[in-house]
Amino acid sequence: MFTIRGGGLLLPVLLLAASLAALPMLAQPASSTRLILLGTAGGPAIKKARAQPANALIVNGSVYIIDAGNAVARQMALAGVPPTALRAVFITHLHADHVADYGTLLLRCWLSGLKTPVETFGPAPITRMTRDYMTYMDWEIQLRMRDENRPPFAPLVHAHDIAAEGVIYSDGNVKVTAVEVPHGAAKPAYAYRFDLQDRSIVFSGDTSKSEKLIGLAKGADVLVHEVLIPEGVDAAVNITDAGNMALRRHIIEAHTPIEEVGEVAAAAGVKKLVLTHFVGATPPFDKPADWLREIRKHYQGEVVFGEDLMEIR
Repeated sequence: MFTIRGGGLLLPVLLLAASLAALPMLAQPASSTRLILLGTAGGPAIKKARAQPANALIVNGSVYIIDAGNAVARQMALAGVPPTALRAVFITHLHADHVADYGTLLLRCWLSGLKTPVETFGPAPITRMTRDYMTYMDWEIQLRMRDENRPPFAPLVHAHDIAAEGVIYSDGNVKVTAVEVPHGAAKPAYAYRFDLQDRSIVFSGDTSKSEKLIGLAKGADVLVHEVLIPEGVDAAVNITDAGNMALRRHIIEAHTPIEEVGEVAAAAGVKKLVLTHFVGATPPFDKPADWLREIRKHYQGEVVFGEDLMEIR
């Protein structure tokens, strides 16, 4: 038996092959990598149940953050992610729900004792945004340096505009590859693949169905993919109001309907599909059993319905 987690449900799926059940279980090596979904909401509106998009990878004690929506630093604290171990930040695109607390994350890690350099990556103008944030918070930064003898903040942050697809970062723990994905008018937007010693993890970022993403995710152990519930969007936007059609178009064209997420996972041959950044997942369109039915039209692997602070093993 295996389970499909999420939404407070456990959906047991029986493995009926008796011959396989009779085989001895092989011991699996413990993973040295932790993946934590810090925030799983989709869209810029304030939501009660979920924080804005952010993920944490912890590899051999080093912390890598993927997207930095509002409250990312608070979610790190709740998940027990050490701020002083932050090594790199990767922003998929510049919509506010993915970048609202980018600067705040860096500053609060510094205020929590960070003394080692942090590399940050994202679409242009992430380097200018980084400088602008430092200017915005200069009074605080200078005061803390002067009054508390903290190390200079600016030299610790090395921001990089992504100039091209391919490998954008590598250290002793991870190799990170980026490809551009379609996200409506929000250009450029990137998906990231993290190749680690013990597994490979791909983050779709926000995207409509993407052949480049399928290629990036080929054979990956985990695909963390955003998801759109079209019926939920129609209900939330109220398509009977002609003035809302532009908003509906903006949402629908920029995201991946749940059935197509299953197509992507199947085409890429990933071992585990983790759903996040839920768009349109409002009552009565918030039932994991319904979502699973759409995914199972194409993908038969393990599915996890993401929740804030969930650790993916």
